[in-house]
Amino acid sequence: MGSLRSSGSGAAVPVESVDPEAACALLASGQYGYVDVRMWEDFDKGHVAGARNVPYYLSVTPHGKEHNPHFVDQVAALHAKEDRFLVGCRSGIRSRLATADLVAAGFTSVKNLEGGYLSLLKSASYPDN
Repeated sequence: MGSLRSSGSGAAVPVESVDPEAACALLASGQYGYVDVRMWEDFDKGHVAGARNVPYYLSVTPHGKEHNPHFVDQVAALHAKEDRFLVGCRSGIRSRLATADLVAAGFTSVKNLEGGYLSLLKSASYPDN
């Protein structure tokens, strides 16, 4: 488990990450949900079955990234703080930041998907493979 500074408090928070095989097992158990933090355009191109889309960034331009100021509240509208769910993005960087923000906000059973959706697609354990 690594630590990362959340965007809200700036304090280091523990972020638990799982590899794609463990993520597949957790999702298959039916006890974990999946929050995809990519922008909706990317989400619409393909996502984990049953995933909920809550973008961490509202836009990404050559001039920077616009953080979604309502991200934690939007996730809280979908999940209670004790709900079990994975957080994924394309490659695992954005989801790690998002997971740190959620942990800092009091979510207790949230895990980051290492390597993001791309790593899941490459996993032999992923249902579509």
